[in-house]
Amino acid sequence: MNKPIMNKGGSLLERAAEVYDFSAHFRAPVIPADDLPPVPPVEPVETIVPLRATPTPVVPTAPVAHREAAIDRALLVENGLLVPGAPVGVLAEEFRLAKRQLLLTARRLAATDPAKARTMLVCSPKPGDGKTYCAVNLAISMAAERDLRVLLVDADFAKPSVMSRLGVEDGPGLLDALADPSIDIESCVVGTDIPNLSLLPAGAGSTSDTELIASDRTPALIARLLAADPQRVVIFDSPPALAASPASVLALHVGQIALVVRADRTIESDIRDAVHRLEGCDEIQLLLNSVSYAPGGARFGSYYGQGDGQ
Repeated sequence: MNKPIMNKGGSLLERAAEVYDFSAHFRAPVIPADDLPPVPPVEPVETIVPLRATPTPVVPTAPVAHREAAIDRALLVENGLLVPGAPVGVLAEEFRLAKRQLLLTARRLAATDPAKARTMLVCSPKPGDGKTYCAVNLAISMAAERDLRVLLVDADFAKPSVMSRLGVEDGPGLLDALADPSIDIESCVVGTDIPNLSLLPAGAGSTSDTELIASDRTPALIARLLAADPQRVVIFDSPPALAASPASVLALHVGQIALVVRADRTIESDIRDAVHRLEGCDEIQLLLNSVSYAPGGARFGSYYGQGDGQ
């Protein structure tokens, strides 16, 4: 079972950068909102409307009825995933720290590109690094925020597993909406019984997945997903960057990337190669996974009544 790093101080993202010690190569510093320069006041502008101009009527979009599904809590436990409503422990605290760093970056990005700030990609250099495990846990953790609604998109088209890990039946998804313009992507969204969490399946497999993602339809579909809910954050679980090409294309459409690396096997050259493949996104942060704990080492959990041995 993959588990994220738990150690003294700092988030999973910050400590991963310390382990590999080259975060400045691809990570910009976080600027607190209070330090941003004030926005100068805008002088009012008088609008001149032609006398015979006819205003364009605004046609409201009819709400889309989503398929609803229950998340299998027993399966969450079996897969070592966060369980909503369970007592706060080590895993919950670690992902709280990780999501907080991502949300701070999103807040900074919102000053220049509010739409892109609401999109993020969870990726890894190679298969088996735990990217889907981290993507699901980040989505569940973010869904606990009071003012966010999270859409987790399974974009690992060759080996989709988000739905099965949560015990939810698969169905039409992203690839179907990309291939068929008559499909409203919002109709493929699956609501869940976890408050503020919804899912978008990968869709029917295709030999043209990279070409579909690279089409002009992709930004339009992402815009549709964001417009459907102004509080929605979209998290993509992508294929590994060094194993499949869609990851590099998806990087062009998101505001930031959480790059999951395994402490016990990911080498620095693989990280550098993955960062190069994902260069379409300027904000890349490391998420360190699968760390061994030193006996007696401090870790989260004891504050909530869990001993170090649990």
